[in-house]
Amino acid sequence: MKPTHKPANPNFSSGPCSKRPGYDVSTLDLTTLGRSHRAAIGKTALKRVCEETAQVLGLPEGYRVGVVPASDTGAVEMALWSMLGPRPVDVFSWESFGQGWLTDIVKQLKLEEVNDYGADYGKLPELNLADPTHDIVFTWNGTTSGVKVPHADWISDSREGLTICDATSAVFAMEMPWQKLDVVTFSWQKVLGGEGAHGMLILSPRAVERLETYTPPWPLPKIFRMTKGGKLIEDIFKGATINTPSMLCVADYLDSLDWVKSIGGVQATVRRSNDNLAVIERFVATHDWISFLAEDPINRSSTSICLTLSLEADQVKQLVKLLDAEGVAYDIGAYRDAPAGLRIWGGATVEKTDLEALMPWLEWGYREVSR
Repeated sequence: MKPTHKPANPNFSSGPCSKRPGYDVSTLDLTTLGRSHRAAIGKTALKRVCEETAQVLGLPEGYRVGVVPASDTGAVEMALWSMLGPRPVDVFSWESFGQGWLTDIVKQLKLEEVNDYGADYGKLPELNLADPTHDIVFTWNGTTSGVKVPHADWISDSREGLTICDATSAVFAMEMPWQKLDVVTFSWQKVLGGEGAHGMLILSPRAVERLETYTPPWPLPKIFRMTKGGKLIEDIFKGATINTPSMLCVADYLDSLDWVKSIGGVQATVRRSNDNLAVIERFVATHDWISFLAEDPINRSSTSICLTLSLEADQVKQLVKLLDAEGVAYDIGAYRDAPAGLRIWGGATVEKTDLEALMPWLEWGYREVSR
């Protein structure tokens, strides 16, 4: 029977993601709009972004936070182009974006000492192959595969190389072992449901040391340059962005941070995401026609929840269109490079009650397209 109760918010896209519960653009502090980001009012807002991000995430002493261009991709590229080269590199990839970083390292930077540790969709590579004398590049959560790193025990505390972690769909939804991570990147438009085009770059003191002691042999575009005269440009990590940011997006992000603090901080956002995953886990456990793409439950993402169905690829597309037309789930088709299936965002801005309302519609839609 066709369900009658619909999710109050059918936005389950994996990026840009759903806005926070109760979001109202008219309540944003827009006093910075129309003003220079170099003016005191703009600098103050951008400095708040850096300082409050560090505070809310609980970053260790000495870690720096900066706002950079081009979303998470820009932040990752800045790190790769600025820091890689002096040591061999171990790249761990198991989905599209990890493969993209490998391609850049091998084909664009043309580094020769690169170890490619990859795995198919749904699996993790052998992480214990990481060499503590090498630099390590990996994604914490595979946004297109629904497979996450379950812990950081495989990263040596006495490592000599840097760990560069793309954590865009993990930060604010998963516990991050900051002391194990030297470079962490994320974007506002994922777990916090912010706006796109801006990236966040977090550097450990070890990463800063690399920047100040190593000069790559290739030219760096202006938007990648984080040092001048062999010293870190500290202002970047105090709100003086490399290029002009959207102050409207900045206001939106500060609103997201205020929301996180109001509900209990990162512990609360992690719990909300885990509760969302639990809703889908209960549904999958009682229906034999749907499965998680992640083969091992311990590696299962709580944000980009990827599912496979006992349907042909064209039937999956029909299901996605049907649920969209009914206004119960938008943008839940699997990523274009991933196996045919569904990708449902379970980050902190999604309400558990909306996922609970969606589950009967999944079953109804499956019956409709599989007749």
